Amino acid sequence: MTGMPVFNHPWRFGAILCVAGLAFAGCASLHPQQKPGAPAAAADSTALTVSAEVALKRGDCRTAAEDYAQAAATGDAALARRAAQVAIACEHVPAAWQAANRWRTLAPDDVGANTLYAVVALKLYRTSDARDAIRAIRLSVERDSSPQAQPPGAAAAAGAAHPGKRAASDPVSANMTELAALLLEEADAPGVLTAMSGALDGPPAPSAATLLLLGELSLTAYDGPRAESYARQVLAKNDKDLGALHVLARACLLQGRSTEAIATARAAMAVDPIRGGLELTEILAALNRYEEARAQLEQLRTQGAPATEIDRRLALLAFDSGDLKDAKVRFTRLLSNGEGNDGAQLYLADIEARNGDADGAIADYRRLYDSTVALPARSRAAALLLDRNARTEALALLDDYATDHPEQELDLTLAKARLLADHGDANTGLAVLRAELDRHPQHPSIEYDRAVILEQAGQVHESVTALEHLLAERPEDPTLLNALGYTLADHSIELPHAEALIRRALVAMPDSPAALDSLGWVRFREGDAGAAARTLAHAWSVGRDAEIAAHLGEALWVSGEPSEARKVWATALARDPDSKPLKATVRRFLPDAP
Repeated sequence: MTGMPVFNHPWRFGAILCVAGLAFAGCASLHPQQKPGAPAAAADSTALTVSAEVALKRGDCRTAAEDYAQAAATGDAALARRAAQVAIACEHVPAAWQAANRWRTLAPDDVGANTLYAVVALKLYRTSDARDAIRAIRLSVERDSSPQAQPPGAAAAAGAAHPGKRAASDPVSANMTELAALLLEEADAPGVLTAMSGALDGPPAPSAATLLLLGELSLTAYDGPRAESYARQVLAKNDKDLGALHVLARACLLQGRSTEAIATARAAMAVDPIRGGLELTEILAALNRYEEARAQLEQLRTQGAPATEIDRRLALLAFDSGDLKDAKVRFTRLLSNGEGNDGAQLYLADIEARNGDADGAIADYRRLYDSTVALPARSRAAALLLDRNARTEALALLDDYATDHPEQELDLTLAKARLLADHGDANTGLAVLRAELDRHPQHPSIEYDRAVILEQAGQVHESVTALEHLLAERPEDPTLLNALGYTLADHSIELPHAEALIRRALVAMPDSPAALDSLGWVRFREGDAGAAARTLAHAWSVGRDAEIAAHLGEALWVSGEPSEARKVWATALARDPDSKPLKATVRRFLPDAP
């Protein structure tokens, strides 16, 4: 299993809820408003609300969330909304669930209430609850966009103002696309797919745009067969739909059908030479056919594709293929021409780090400490400083930013714990997470990271127990199923049980490189190196992760294919020369390797 971090950003939720088309009302103020003539709130509710606001002002987010949730239990919908928004912003998942339930109970048709309820439900992997909330949102959108709900002539006027605009004719798809983007920021893709497909698959029959939304979600969730099914439903009605051809090409790629993926991309080229051609270059790059991808991009340049887009893709292609010299030239040229951005500068810093120039890399990262890529820049600089044992300076990079950006405090703290564990100090990383759980009790991301770092600290039994506890609360969470299965397999514990857990994870995400890696590794531990190599080859074709390459190379070597193992390791080292698991594996089999 490769790392499967949970990237949650609930601090964004309040802002998104208020600016998105999903929140139709109530964003002028997050504070509960008393209606004229309404009776005063109960004394205890009022006292708790005051206490919560005082706690917020002094920075005690946990108390604020808990007091607001308790106050909401006897308050009105406005108070419940405020309680839910405070709890989600404070990363207090139990309080958020309590308040979200209350808000939705008092305002069952409120889109904002159902949206927040779905977010928290997915954090807890309560997919059926999230599905019900999404279905309620869908019904609200359908009701509000029906001809009967609009003033006479409104639909015709909208069509005249935006001729041919897809969203105007399919408001459900437009709103669900926006909702899906929000949910993906807050929860894992398989859960989002399960909830949204259950709410949107019909009746009535979903539109082509909705089918493509579900197809894209399926790709994100590594479910190739499901993505293919959605794409083919659209293509059955319009075999030239570019969105469907894109989904189908990627679905074929996920399932290991490279010839069909390329043929589908070429079919897209026949419809739109530029967009289809760009699709083909991405398929070729994913197959490690970098020279063909470069040639295709240069051909598109001659056909009139935007030069900046071609140059950007060529730079990324060079970086991904391990041609750092060419990548540096190309990213530098983009910046000098005014066509680059913070992302291009981050790639240049990464190139310095890969080339072994730690001083140059840190200097480049420093320029990005307050940019749009501040968190990855600071984290990568901190990793280089930890390599030098400059621990105080390294951790200050994250702590200082958290002080100035409290909305990112949890992400930064999780990054700190992972960095410490990756640099041999897992016990301090665990201490960091324990303190974080005091601020954010029962937070799924913190508890998951704690379980993973326990294993890194050598506390395997404790790690397994922690994962089993989490899985008991979220028995269908494929990330947890995979994590527990891999941990057992990696330590040769209960191998049949480990394989059963991993196979359950693969039901939800059949083409996940992490889960396929786990399945290959358990087969290797069971002594079937040949079968392991075949499964790991599929994982490597999808994920290109260094740890997968380490496992695949080992399985190939034991299977009697040392030359193929060397090729896999060389390719992976070109892409990720600093991978500790990969370098450790290579040194075991090739002790004289540089």
